[in-house]
Formats: sequence, C-alpha cells, structure tokens
Amino acid sequence: MDFENKVLSKELLALLYESDKTVGTAESCTSGLIASVISSVPGSSDYFKGGIISYSDEVKKNLLKVDEEIINEKTAVCEEVAIQMVKGVIETLDVDYAVSATGFAGPGAGGTVPVGTIWLACGNKDEQVTLHIAADEGREKNVSHAVHEAMVLLLDFIRSHEPARIGDEVVELTAE
Repeated sequence: MDFENKVLSKELLALLYESDKTVGTAESCTSGLIASVISSVPGSSDYFKGGIISYSDEVKKNLLKVDEEIINEKTAVCEEVAIQMVKGVIETLDVDYAVSATGFAGPGAGGTVPVGTIWLACGNKDEQVTLHIAADEGREKNVSHAVHEAMVLLLDFIRSHEPARIGDEVVELTAE
C-alpha cells in the first residue's frame, strides 16, 4: 500500500474510532482494494464491517439489489449503479456509511464505455455523492487512482456528516 493511502486510512481511523458509526464497501473494478486500505490500520475493526466484491453483474443484482434494467440500459459502469451499490451494501451489511467502485480498469475493451471509465460513490442511506474518472493510464494505475479517489471521497463525505472531536469532547467548528 502506498504512503498516501496509509495516511487516508489513518484519517478515517481518527474520524470513526470509538464512534458508533460503521463503514462498508461494494467494489467491482477495485476488487477489494478499498476495503484493504480501510482495514490496514489497527483499530479499524471498531468501524469497518466488511466489503462485498461484486465483480459480476449477478452479484450486483442479487446481493446489492442493483436494478437489472439500469445495467441493461446503461451498463454496470454508470453513476446509477455506483449509487445503488452504496445503498445495497448499507442495507446488506447494516452500516452507516459505504463507498463503491464500478468501472472498466482495462486493458480489455469496455464496449460502449471506454476503458479507464470508473464511477465511485459514497454516502449514507439518505444521501450519496459520486465521482467520475475517465482516464486510461493502464490497469494498475487506473485501479490505484480509483482506490485513492474513493478514500478521499469517503473521508470528505464523513467529515461533512460527523461532528469534530477533541478526545471525547464534541466541538462545534464555526467559520470566523
């Protein structure tokens, strides 16, 4: 794991350790690497429940409840599928927050969707945000970039939804 992802996993630890909030992952093109980054730090078992590697459309449909019509109309590599993966893993794993990745990392052809196209999503049961990546730098770099961006997206989302803490004390941050 690279240094930047290790730093991001420690930032997630700082946000969620000893909180009552939990996280899960739903991954296709990243094959569990986001889960690996999240769980790489001691203490992550306090908030990381697990992940679902949904490499096939059948797993997306059957386990994560992704709508088959959307996959048929838009392919599994689209914003709607990434969002449904987040919602599905939140329900399946009973977590507060989730992050998902679906895409064509390459080098094989993605059909109507260009290689290097990856959709990331994260959120909670009520709100999700997405990020579209569209750059083919080769499979390894495509996946590495997606994992890093997924961690940044997840951290930004959680920061915007969790109170700041100093020790056990919740502090209110205000702009002055």
